[in-house]
Amino acid sequence: MSGVTLKKVIKRYGETQVIHGVDLEIDDGEFCVFVGPSGCGKSTLLRMVAGLEETTDGAIRIGQRDVTRLDPSDRGVSMVFQTYALYPHMSVEENMGFGLKMTGHPASEITTKVAEASRILKLDDYLKRKPAALSGGQRQRVAIGRAIVRGPEVFLFDEPLSNLDAELRVEMRVEIARLHKDIGATMIYVTHDQVEAMTMADKIVVLRAGVIEQVGAPMDLYRDPDNRFVAGFIGSPSMNFLKGTVKGGAVEVPALGRSVEMDVTLPSEGSSVILGLRPEHLQIVPGDTKTVELTEALGGVSFAYLHAATGEKLIVEERGDERTGEGGKVGLGFDPARGYLFDANTEARIR
Repeated sequence: MSGVTLKKVIKRYGETQVIHGVDLEIDDGEFCVFVGPSGCGKSTLLRMVAGLEETTDGAIRIGQRDVTRLDPSDRGVSMVFQTYALYPHMSVEENMGFGLKMTGHPASEITTKVAEASRILKLDDYLKRKPAALSGGQRQRVAIGRAIVRGPEVFLFDEPLSNLDAELRVEMRVEIARLHKDIGATMIYVTHDQVEAMTMADKIVVLRAGVIEQVGAPMDLYRDPDNRFVAGFIGSPSMNFLKGTVKGGAVEVPALGRSVEMDVTLPSEGSSVILGLRPEHLQIVPGDTKTVELTEALGGVSFAYLHAATGEKLIVEERGDERTGEGGKVGLGFDPARGYLFDANTEARIR
């Protein structure tokens, strides 16, 4: 297996540049997830690694090989798409082995590799079925099996769970994570769902507008975001952001009705800043400064949506049997050490 290296990678469509000089190292055997909003360039970047999109400038290496100008079939990669792309007239067994058959591999070798992939993915009972007789999750496992049979250096996944219902998405997340553990291959996975990214990745690459905003382990990004975009994108529900002003060595936050002292190097007096607070770091306390607009009860946890007098919205996580009722007046408590501070203009983290 091999790692993947991108150096100053650029993609243009005519005069429009969509990938802006991306540098990235993905280690051998690592599960790397590209995540970001629609249109951020994550699928384009994946397709450039696959060779399905031409690289305008820069270099892509897989292991020790420069594959920037190689055809997709020569790169040692295998791709699993959002759509299953199975041949409807072929059985599961035939679909999984078709790529090897087309490249002239012996029938005995194809049978052995299909059997091994089938064992890994628990498809033995379905090998003679046609795709129409399978569920969505089973079809996606067949598509993954087809990739395994090819024995690639790198597996590429382009939003493979988008067409599945919620229960199957969870099941397939577990399947893919187990697959990675079993075969130890380098995998690059694209999703817009940060829950998938947090639960599956060794390394997350957060993209926005063709630029990498931050790279790191899931919990590192969650606990130590570099900017407001990453802080808001990683975590569900999103971090709360409140306008503030630096005054007298503290941050005055009108939505909270108080000044907050923070252990950071504050910018100059009068500077505009943004205070970030995650829902689980806020507590509802006695008071009358906030109005509870809505409560979402999800079983073991619920979320209270509050409306501050300034018009700013806040989400508070609650646990336990006692939950805040809608329409009530409440106050908020929190530990300032749990807060994050961002420059209101650049959105960079203030540390």
